[in-house]
Amino acid sequence: MRRAVIAGGGVAGLATALALSATGCRVLILERSARPPQWSVGESAGRWVRPTVPQASHSHTLTSLGVTLLRARAPQVLSAARATGAKELDLTLAMPPGATDRDREPGDDDLVALACRRTSLELVLYRAVRDLPGVLIQHDTTVRGVELDPAGRRVAAVVTDRGERLPADLVVDATGQRAMARTWLSRAGVPVGDDVTSPSGLAGYSRFYRLTGDGGYPGPVNRGNAAGDIWDHYAGVLHPADNDTFSIALATLPGDHALAGLRTRAGFTALARATPGLGPWLAPGVSEPISPVYAITSPPNALRWAATQCRVAGLFAVGDAACVTNPLFGRGMSLALAHAFLLADELARHPAVGPAQSRAVARAAEALHRPWYDHAAAADRDRIARWRAAVQGAPAPAGAPSAGDPDRPPTSAEIAAAARSDGVVWRGLTRMLMSLTTPGELLGDEKFVTRVRQAPAPAAPGRTAPSRDELVALVAAAERSRP
Repeated sequence: MRRAVIAGGGVAGLATALALSATGCRVLILERSARPPQWSVGESAGRWVRPTVPQASHSHTLTSLGVTLLRARAPQVLSAARATGAKELDLTLAMPPGATDRDREPGDDDLVALACRRTSLELVLYRAVRDLPGVLIQHDTTVRGVELDPAGRRVAAVVTDRGERLPADLVVDATGQRAMARTWLSRAGVPVGDDVTSPSGLAGYSRFYRLTGDGGYPGPVNRGNAAGDIWDHYAGVLHPADNDTFSIALATLPGDHALAGLRTRAGFTALARATPGLGPWLAPGVSEPISPVYAITSPPNALRWAATQCRVAGLFAVGDAACVTNPLFGRGMSLALAHAFLLADELARHPAVGPAQSRAVARAAEALHRPWYDHAAAADRDRIARWRAAVQGAPAPAGAPSAGDPDRPPTSAEIAAAARSDGVVWRGLTRMLMSLTTPGELLGDEKFVTRVRQAPAPAAPGRTAPSRDELVALVAAAERSRP
């Protein structure tokens, strides 16, 4: 029986343990933080302090990719999440009322997201994995390095901060954005290559709330799993969550000192209330805040060398240790689940630890993550340029080449506009946003591209977001009015 050691007990590490245990592996998870709370999921989610996982206190969502994977590979986890207050959201309810082809179609059942806080889902996953035979979770333990065989070609053991040497046939780096495999290999004398990176250009602010009314959602969830949007100079997005909670995330450019007041409750609330789609959720008597404002600067988009190029047999990286993309896209947890099951499947197909296994796993990781990394990198370049122009008061960057060019793929703006009037386009765009269809697959679909180009002009969008000057004035006025 193979012995697998997983460094990191977050969503990616737990999902990998779940997937590997189903193949007959004995699994040891080494997690550097203390055990999670033992209260109910509803109570624990808001009180679980995660100093080793700073992003845990921010808005998260599980896209359709994650939901479909749990339905197929771990239905007990999805059932437990629902039993503890998570809700499945039918995204087709967000199809614009004036769109064509609104009748239900094959594939629409996959267009579901899970309204659930990250801490709630992680607790459910933790408890499911903790109870598995053949899986052990050891807390307050950090992996300091890996030990290789005499030839330096495959892993033989991990070494912990306690001085333990733990033999392993497989070692999985699930250390998140720290991506410790590079450090382990460097310490073991193995040359490491460069990660592929690009700036995310994002400073984020999140706050959590609880609905206090007796009715349903106080406003439409226009994105299916969220309200709000990414505007020309900032983002404001609300995610419904479990147990009548929801989160609001606001995002600006890093170093935007004029909006430093978003760190405060007054500044955050002022902008959230002014953001289209969010105000009704914050009306008096509708909700109450249940957290402070959390601030974080997002790391660069990154496609890790250790996941796609490393040839040290038996060493693999999953989740954020393999690929990081802008959190505005909400793909992180779903891609972590996908990578965990993909790794287990590749190891089952290539059971012999060695070069062939490493190549197969690296190819699969590249195929999974590269489309989303490339999409995030391109989208962030465009968004950063637009936001920077707004901050500097400069003209917006030039748009795409002439729309009359038949060989030019449709732009994101053109696709979004067509989706407001064409149900086929809306489904295609939603499947891409929910990580079910890659951007390349979407733009390679001739029927989709034709529908975008032939879509009738959509109705004008509703209320627009505050201008840059209005936004700065709102936050400044809120700051001045603080007691």
